[in-house]
Amino acid sequence: MMDKLRIVFIGYWGVEEGLTVSTIIPWLRIMQAAEEVEQVTFCTIERNSVPPGANNNLTALLKIKHVPLYSVSRGAVLATKISDFMQFPREISHLVQQHKANLLFAHGAPAGALAYKVWKTNRLPFYVSSFEPHADYMLESGVWNKRGLKYLFQKYWERKQILHASGLIPVAETYRQSLLQKGVPAHKVKVVPSPVRLQEFAFNPALRAKVRDRLHLQNAIVGIYAGKYGDMYYREEAFCIYQKCFDVIDDFRLIILSPQPKEEILQLLRENNIDSSKVYVTSVLHHEVPAYLSASDFAFATYRASPSKKYLSPVKVGEYWANGLPVLLTEGVGDDSEIIKGEGGGALFNLEEDKSVEKAIAKVIRVVKEPNHRKQICKLAEKYRSENKMQEAFDYFFGKEQGGQR
Repeated sequence: MMDKLRIVFIGYWGVEEGLTVSTIIPWLRIMQAAEEVEQVTFCTIERNSVPPGANNNLTALLKIKHVPLYSVSRGAVLATKISDFMQFPREISHLVQQHKANLLFAHGAPAGALAYKVWKTNRLPFYVSSFEPHADYMLESGVWNKRGLKYLFQKYWERKQILHASGLIPVAETYRQSLLQKGVPAHKVKVVPSPVRLQEFAFNPALRAKVRDRLHLQNAIVGIYAGKYGDMYYREEAFCIYQKCFDVIDDFRLIILSPQPKEEILQLLRENNIDSSKVYVTSVLHHEVPAYLSASDFAFATYRASPSKKYLSPVKVGEYWANGLPVLLTEGVGDDSEIIKGEGGGALFNLEEDKSVEKAIAKVIRVVKEPNHRKQICKLAEKYRSENKMQEAFDYFFGKEQGGQR
């Protein structure tokens, strides 16, 4: 009889961060419901000295034991990272012994690096979900230097994950093909795009009316952006795109939901001569986002263009689609770029091409004016971003009939 799974699950963000809520909690729900799973020890990386409050997303998951790992600041960022990657594998190895774990599951390539380092000492099988070329993302976005230690170590650890992981779960078919070309056996790779809770993010007419009334948006065409600026995302360029929307769309208004300081965003608005009275800027919890999406008419996903972006699966695009919003998306981002070309759901722009942004804006507005566009677009989220794909991957690697995968 196959042993029940006792999993140490390694995340790379704080328990209350949006990416944990949107991309890790769904995995934990699946593990909670699986009869193959006996227990999950869930590790998060907390970078604040004050312990986070109770996370409501975990209270009903009785098999899940949350263990925060605290990053200790060493002054310089690099020194702190080096300390983290020495300290955390020791702590995780202790948890493996304490809870008699028989499997490691990491989410994201940085967390996968920790899993690899633990694997070196105990040879427990490890799996990496949301596996992407993180080092290349950071290099191409100008955050890391090709000769810098952070890039060199992460690149090295990604190669080791490709060699030694028992299973890799990339978020895009394009990256699956890349992994196969690198020699990874096909049976070790299963694609799961970044998921979205379809019902939670579904369009809500009552919330639309309520938010639009509160923000005085009754007759406006509203664009929305949820996320950060800089690094992987356009910064000044994004605000130039907003300015073009104000130029060509009658009664255009903008909603920005961002964790970045409000004053920083207001300064970017001023630098681009955008009237801040026509822009609503705030920071909200993840469960508050759907109301603002319902109040909007289209959405922005302004990723910085670079070769490795074709391996992305932006969480925000799935959430936008689930709400029925057409997306103004950078060309070449993930499988989503090809989906938009072939099946709709928005428009693509390329800052290197003249008038590309204007043409994309015009296309998005044409979609907004189609009577049933929200009903059609939400079908893309159902087709490509359902949490069912996570269940399929779990069953593939760990289901009763798949014991041999371990």
